Amino acid sequence: MASSDASRGSSDTAPAIVLKGLRKEFPGSPPVVAVDSADLEIADGEFFSMLGPSGSGKTTVLRMIAGFEEPTAGSIELGGRDVTRAQPYDRDVNTVFQDYALFPHMNVLENVEYGLRVKKVAKTERRARAMEALEQVRLADFPARRPGALSGGQRQRVALARALVNRPKVLLLDEPLGALDLKLREQMQVELKAIQRDVGITFLFVTHDQEEALTLSDRIAVFNAGRIEQVGTAREVYEQPASGFVAGFVGTSNLLTGDVATAVLGRQGAFSIRPEKLTVADRGAGGRDGLMRAPGTVVEVVYAGPVTRYVVGLEAGTRLIALQQNGSAAADAGFERGAAVDLVWHPDHVITVPTRTAH
Repeated sequence: MASSDASRGSSDTAPAIVLKGLRKEFPGSPPVVAVDSADLEIADGEFFSMLGPSGSGKTTVLRMIAGFEEPTAGSIELGGRDVTRAQPYDRDVNTVFQDYALFPHMNVLENVEYGLRVKKVAKTERRARAMEALEQVRLADFPARRPGALSGGQRQRVALARALVNRPKVLLLDEPLGALDLKLREQMQVELKAIQRDVGITFLFVTHDQEEALTLSDRIAVFNAGRIEQVGTAREVYEQPASGFVAGFVGTSNLLTGDVATAVLGRQGAFSIRPEKLTVADRGAGGRDGLMRAPGTVVEVVYAGPVTRYVVGLEAGTRLIALQQNGSAAADAGFERGAAVDLVWHPDHVITVPTRTAH
């Protein structure tokens, strides 16, 4: 299992979360296995993401950690304490959901205070703690506003403040940015990482958005069909995928296998070349020694602002995608559909993808 010491707790600190052999079955004939033997250790103070497509098991794992679902087998530890059968209120975690779940009849401050009021915290203390939480999410100037008068990003930050005010050891975030438009979501990604760094608690973030996971995370667990395919830093998961699924799901994958791999690379196995590592060049144009080339034809050209996306059909019998930064020589060459070209890359940029037998 790949890992990183970056942004992780000291060696004498108990991990924030430890999952051992975690399994969840839902009734059916046969039973539906949503999570199958998940083992995971998340360090104190880490920003950790669980990434995978819908139905891969990531949200079910989060719900079991929160106590909303009971495991069929396995155990859950929070800060060294076994909470596998503990009730949700007896776990030192809070959850932020995609739909915010704010009370529309309460103002911002009252929403943030609500959990403390239920716990019968004295008014002076809860008011001070609520204002502190609003300062942490940069909303201290809006305590009297109602949720309906706030933007989507501001409502999301109120939901964060309401969770942080209870000072949990772990904050669970279930697709919290999914309801925001692209520009606001990108802005909130930056703010969310800054908030986590400021408060210093463990964030466990569930998302199906690969770019979001790569942007935010100290480490990522990639889920597929109820199992964890790989755990590693963003760079490790992207540059050194542990399986064909990870190579294809995290970023755009150009997989070369079988006879195509032999024809293009001169060797057998499964390989990947990321689109940004490929250059589109005129057919037969001279180039630097040591580079690899494969002839093909431009099948599609997509202008996407900062980059141009070329789909190239290779003579060897597959299609590869190349991303060219606009303003670069390759992009400015302006290849059109039907153009005879070469794809060019450095041998060091070929990733060997481990092959696994089916589970």
